[in-house]
Amino acid sequence: MRTAADLRLDMGAVDYGLLLFYFAVVLGIGLIARRQVRTSLDFLLSGRSMPAWMTGLAFVSANLGATEILGMAANGAQYGIATMHYYWIGAVPAMVFLGLVMMPFYYGAKVRSVPEYMRRRFGPGAHVANAIAFSVSSLLIAGINLYAMSLVIEALLGWPSWFAVLVSAVFVLAYITLGGLSSAIYTEVLQFFVIAAGLVPLTVVGLKAVGGWDGLKEKVTAGVGEGHLHTWAGTGIGDVTNPIGADWLGLVLGLGFVVSFGYWTTNFAEVQRALSARNMSAARRTPLIAAFPKLFIPFVIIVPGMIAVVTVQGLGSAGGPTYNDAIPALINEYLPSGVLGVAVTGLLAAFMAGMAANVSSFNTVFTYDLWQDYVKPGMPDTYYLKVGRAVTVVGVLVGVATAFIAAGFSNIMNYMQALFSFFNAPVFAVFLLGLLFKRMTPKAGLVSYLVGLAVPVTIYVLYTSDVLRFNSDLAETMWGSIWSFVSVVVVAVLVSAFTRPKPDSELGGLVQGVGTIDLSGDHVVGDTAWYRSPALLGAVALVLCVVLYLPFL
Repeated sequence: MRTAADLRLDMGAVDYGLLLFYFAVVLGIGLIARRQVRTSLDFLLSGRSMPAWMTGLAFVSANLGATEILGMAANGAQYGIATMHYYWIGAVPAMVFLGLVMMPFYYGAKVRSVPEYMRRRFGPGAHVANAIAFSVSSLLIAGINLYAMSLVIEALLGWPSWFAVLVSAVFVLAYITLGGLSSAIYTEVLQFFVIAAGLVPLTVVGLKAVGGWDGLKEKVTAGVGEGHLHTWAGTGIGDVTNPIGADWLGLVLGLGFVVSFGYWTTNFAEVQRALSARNMSAARRTPLIAAFPKLFIPFVIIVPGMIAVVTVQGLGSAGGPTYNDAIPALINEYLPSGVLGVAVTGLLAAFMAGMAANVSSFNTVFTYDLWQDYVKPGMPDTYYLKVGRAVTVVGVLVGVATAFIAAGFSNIMNYMQALFSFFNAPVFAVFLLGLLFKRMTPKAGLVSYLVGLAVPVTIYVLYTSDVLRFNSDLAETMWGSIWSFVSVVVVAVLVSAFTRPKPDSELGGLVQGVGTIDLSGDHVVGDTAWYRSPALLGAVALVLCVVLYLPFL
């Protein structure tokens, strides 16, 4: 049976050369980006100057961190093809909704962060609560990325885990502190291609080793069961046999609606990339452009996880490699020198993308939404630029500490999904109601949000204490998210019935039907081309979701 030592890579000079070259390029990007940073808006939002193709790739790359690659590959090994739900129903529809419906409100209001929208809609109480909750979640997720990277470095290169965490953190700190969000976005675009260059060969070689897709299906059926080859089979209410352990209602409402929409439409680590776009058209197209690579990414993440479960002896069993080791084990098994260096560089790039996304969004929210608004208002802009850089250092240091929390979970994606149910589900419910329900009051926004935070945490504690039972950890996060959403709706309606709403004069551009939003006033040449139509891009992405599901029903 394999142990961690069995994953150790025999990297040659060429592999280390590729790794060092990539590090040098990234630091060079940070130094170049630093020259463009003159104001806090430059540092924290790239001066709102980025083109759509760049923000679109950065949008998907920011999510394509080490937690995504290691975690979704782990889920591919543990749950099989059903993990595709996290992309085709659990991501792309929400990304389309963000581009078509919510970005006009975010970008049109010229907010600098998602919590700032909360302040304008509901006032300071809800604003502070959301800013603090987002800051905490960002640092916890940054810690997951750090821990995931330390796993890879420890297993593949032999460095001690604590040393791997520190080295990784220092490197990310260097290029984010230099160039801010611009540095992160430029690097994320590069990282997207580096990650693809590492994962595509791994998938191709792995499939060839198991006899192609047909061979993989035979081995999966014989090894872990045919249920791992389907998405919707076994999801009937009262007759749940799929590996995830969720029925179709939990998948559609929990994952497809609350969890995914909560993450993709209100998570500032993603929305920040769209807010850095140069105009309204580019901001709307950012998540729509990102949706297309997102559709096909599972084929180079989930499929390798499935390959690992039938080729890596003892994967996921007591005493053997954990599911998190699926990708490192395949790299060790199948890739030769040279390609090996590309794959390891791709994993390091994925780590930096995820870590940078969370740190850059944390420093923006802390600087603008907490420090500038409530601690030191009215200071010169150069002061907030310095605060942004200082907070970046603090965020990385706290991320190092939270990495050791993530170490307590054998499947980091299960932990990640639990955090999403805690933090993203309630804020999405509040945002959606605030957007559509003009009568919702500031007090209702605050109270319902706090209740929505408490409900999924309570459900999770009861689940881990064996008081409540679910078929799997993922099923628990889906239902925790659903009940969080329901609690927000019920409390918001009740509190709104007994409290005073804001007048229409304060809701223009913040609520559907109140005021107008100019979608074309800042167009540049080419924005009106038919193939750049947000409606067309969104429709094509949704059709592809359905088409890709068909072979795996």
